[in-house]
Amino acid sequence: MKVQLKSALNDSHIDANQSNTQRQVAISLSAVSESSDRTLPLNLGLILDHSGSMTGKPIKTVKEAAIRLVESLGSGDRLSVVAFDHKAKVIVPNQPIDDIKTVNQQIQRLEPAGGTCIDEGMKLGIKEVALGKDDRVSQIFLLTDGENEHGDNERCLKLAQVAAEYNITLNTLGFGNHWNQDVLESIADAVGGTLCYIEQPEQAITEFIRLFTRIQSVGLTNAYLCLEFVPEVRLADFKPVAQVEPETVELNAQREGNTYIIRLGDLMTDNARVILVNLYLSQLTPGNHTIGTVQVRYDDPSLSQTALLSEKIPLTVEVQGVYEPKVDSNVQKSILTLAKYRQTQLAEAKLNQGDRQGAATLLQTAAKTALQLGDNSAATVLQSNATQLQAGEELTEAQRKKTRIVSKTVLQNDQQ
Repeated sequence: MKVQLKSALNDSHIDANQSNTQRQVAISLSAVSESSDRTLPLNLGLILDHSGSMTGKPIKTVKEAAIRLVESLGSGDRLSVVAFDHKAKVIVPNQPIDDIKTVNQQIQRLEPAGGTCIDEGMKLGIKEVALGKDDRVSQIFLLTDGENEHGDNERCLKLAQVAAEYNITLNTLGFGNHWNQDVLESIADAVGGTLCYIEQPEQAITEFIRLFTRIQSVGLTNAYLCLEFVPEVRLADFKPVAQVEPETVELNAQREGNTYIIRLGDLMTDNARVILVNLYLSQLTPGNHTIGTVQVRYDDPSLSQTALLSEKIPLTVEVQGVYEPKVDSNVQKSILTLAKYRQTQLAEAKLNQGDRQGAATLLQTAAKTALQLGDNSAATVLQSNATQLQAGEELTEAQRKKTRIVSKTVLQNDQQ
């Protein structure tokens, strides 16, 4: 596997007469398969909520979805399963996929009982997955339908950081309408994972399979974006880096000497990560300038190699005495994608403050941004919620959760 790395500025022309200029650079990263590459084996961990609120169709469909995943694993893959209520237990220790029948029987024995302690499930689940992570793609599916009533949300976030240090990706699946979207989103965002919303029990299998298909396309792991700039260039002071595809996530940049390091997680072969970086440039003399470089550090499990480096890609601009813009439409689309997310986040903050009209105005703005992107599904959800708030009505938990999902990604057809 190799890294495919591309970069572009929203406008690669700079006005030489301006003392300061703002620009956004979009960086696309994916894994590229070579003819000799083999499919990477998976090390999959399931952390499943079986608390009392999962009684009936919820626990039945979750077990069906889990068994469908087990039956999709290959002979070189590994699996572990942890179940939790107000405590956690290992029901399938980390092991090769040799005896599917026994694994499925263990999953089928799950019965709903007790409360909810997500962090206990995470602790055991991460421990099990860590046992089989060598030379594999290590992923966890964490499913819950409730608040972490018997646990500590801060501990969940610390455990997510532990998973990242072990090069384990956590994907979170919120089941029903009573899970904490802030906690599940933060867990997934911290490790480059995905937040999924299972609104109705019958959607469980679809969401599990969609997520499973995505992790099967992982080609490289533990990727970090490395940015270096000339002295005339700096990152914006506030929220300078965000991922805009496949989901929108605010990212942190750590400075190491002259280099900014941003953790991304896994790189996929069929779904590029697109990172948007907000830059400020001091005045430059006319002519062509290299203002920085972009590089990726990553692991290749297929070769048992770590801390590999991609080629360095230069970031170049043309500084003009007579300025004529050269706008890149793809980068403009990335800017709008981030704007949709941030406008929706601001609307949610207004709603939490009790300002329905302020929230409605921001949701309308986000809906217009979604239309500019051609994201009609998001526009419909956002405008409908804005209209409901303007009418003086509350949003249901389902509506608020779907608003969060459409702010981060494009809805699939069966989610609309």
